Amino acid sequence: MADPVIDPAQVLAVFKAYDVRGTVPDQLDEDLARATGRAFARVAAAPRIVVGHDMRPSSPGMARAFATGASELGVDVLIIGLASTDELYFASGHLGLPGAMFTASHNPAQYNGIKMCRAYAVPIGLESGLAEIRDLVIAGVRVDPAVAPGIIEEGDVLEAYAEHLLTLAPVSGRRLTVVADAGNGMAGHTAPAVFDRIESVELIPMYFELDGTFPHHEANPLDEATLADLKARVLAEGADVGLAFDGDADRCFLVDEQGQAVNPSAITALIADRELAKTPGATVIHNLITSRAVPELIRERGGRPVRTRVGHSYIKATMAETDAVFGGEHSGHFYFRDFWRADSGMLAALHALAALAESDVPLSRLLASYQRYPMSGEINSTVADQAAVLAELRSTYAEREGVTLDELDGLTVSHAEWTFNVRASNTEPLLRLNAEGKDADTMARVRDEALAIIRKDRP
Repeated sequence: MADPVIDPAQVLAVFKAYDVRGTVPDQLDEDLARATGRAFARVAAAPRIVVGHDMRPSSPGMARAFATGASELGVDVLIIGLASTDELYFASGHLGLPGAMFTASHNPAQYNGIKMCRAYAVPIGLESGLAEIRDLVIAGVRVDPAVAPGIIEEGDVLEAYAEHLLTLAPVSGRRLTVVADAGNGMAGHTAPAVFDRIESVELIPMYFELDGTFPHHEANPLDEATLADLKARVLAEGADVGLAFDGDADRCFLVDEQGQAVNPSAITALIADRELAKTPGATVIHNLITSRAVPELIRERGGRPVRTRVGHSYIKATMAETDAVFGGEHSGHFYFRDFWRADSGMLAALHALAALAESDVPLSRLLASYQRYPMSGEINSTVADQAAVLAELRSTYAEREGVTLDELDGLTVSHAEWTFNVRASNTEPLLRLNAEGKDADTMARVRDEALAIIRKDRP
């Protein structure tokens, strides 16, 4: 088999901060996947790896090409086939193998990508091996003809994955009616295996058919418009809760019994409360866009809150440094020490269901104490000169009484009664604003003032 010929510009376009992501076939194809498999095998330096893929039409072929590339360096490959990203992380942790997952998560149908990790689900980002893999793909990895090719075999970890999750968050108590919207993504594969084991849950499936063309709506529950069908179904069924998963099912969002979307910060606080009850005094990680209610509650429960930048590699690294039991992000990613510090939308869902089943109140009341302050949600603005706008925001607020600034990630402006963060996108000419206030009027005032500065040069 001839060596793959790779255009360096193509490689630079798809290697991002945390993963590989691009459109198929112009940016990502099987040749690039095979070359990346070789480079991953060299960097991971393990005798065996595990590979999984989502339901996108291009995923099985690219996963097989990646496995072929790794095997050419003498590495054995276990292909687990269709999997959610957290199922791949489970395989990596359970088997102690480096892993690669072919998915573009919530991106539209024309995209695909590769998420890679070291053994035990340790993340690989630009600063922890991804840049090295990228450079090896560009340079090419020589195959030693004296090395026997590795063995490529197929296996299934779905049942073991489901059993493991339910040991971490068993659900028992009152009977619950749960509507789950898989968005034609990988939760349609994993949810039946998990919920078939829970006698007290009646599962009402929505869009469980695996279809990488996403015929019903984008599998991106961070966009509240994609929750419309789930909200309506929860109300129509009189369900206790709705679950919305993204395309690769590593994120989960909730809808309460009133058909209202639940802010991910409230889920972070709820799970933190549960984990601190099991491990008093433990550390809990939250990123800087999470509601200030989260660190308040962690302190009230005797825990230690630690703030970090947005992004899974930062969260996971900080969890390892602090031995944190749990971490939560505003984007619906939830990380668990007992799950190799990896993120799992399904495990977060099980924690929420367990808490609800143990209570005698509806979800909206259960979460009321965790939702203390109105939040704007993420508001994106197209900005040509992001640095100039951030500088103007900095100068505008720097001298105001009672205001503090920090630049851990973008610019965070804080006051006793409100806070907002503005961050630049890594991949688009966007500034992302998140604002929070002591009440709705305060939040709206701060949000609109910041937006006026951000958008003042718009025609």
